[in-house]
Amino acid sequence: MSLGLPSIITTRLSLSPLSEVDAELILHLLNTEGWLQFIGERNIKSLEDALAYIRKIRLDSSINYWAGREKESNKPIGVFTFIKRSYLNHHDIGFGLLPEFMNKGYALEGAKALVNEMTRDNKHEQVLATVFRENDRSIKLLQKLGLEFERKIELDGKIVDLYTLNLHTSMTP
Repeated sequence: MSLGLPSIITTRLSLSPLSEVDAELILHLLNTEGWLQFIGERNIKSLEDALAYIRKIRLDSSINYWAGREKESNKPIGVFTFIKRSYLNHHDIGFGLLPEFMNKGYALEGAKALVNEMTRDNKHEQVLATVFRENDRSIKLLQKLGLEFERKIELDGKIVDLYTLNLHTSMTP
């Protein structure tokens, strides 16, 4: 289970392991245009669906989600993920923000803090990310984190770009 995750605090954000109190965030976020376009339909149409989604995530030790909140207001802004996917050799970092919190630097701030926290113990040689080529904003953020394009891979009949951060040859962001 992914229950032993640390909370992460940044200048403006608080990242806490995803829990059932985040059901409204999940319901809203997973139905935004950006999520549907760049991550995909998860069929979360009610609070009950969102709760089931959260419970499923928490039972899988390879899936780690944090709910991001503004520190000052405690408003949920989105999620940050660190997932060991079966088709990748290393963990994949991800992020998704509610539209009203985009373009404020929150994604970079939260993702940078997550990379730093999850690689602090030196158990990870690389951090990966997969992204659709059309997702310019995410690509720019990955590059700011120090990830570099490695190659194209096919997932479920779609081509995505694989980005890599080599931790032993690059400085951690």
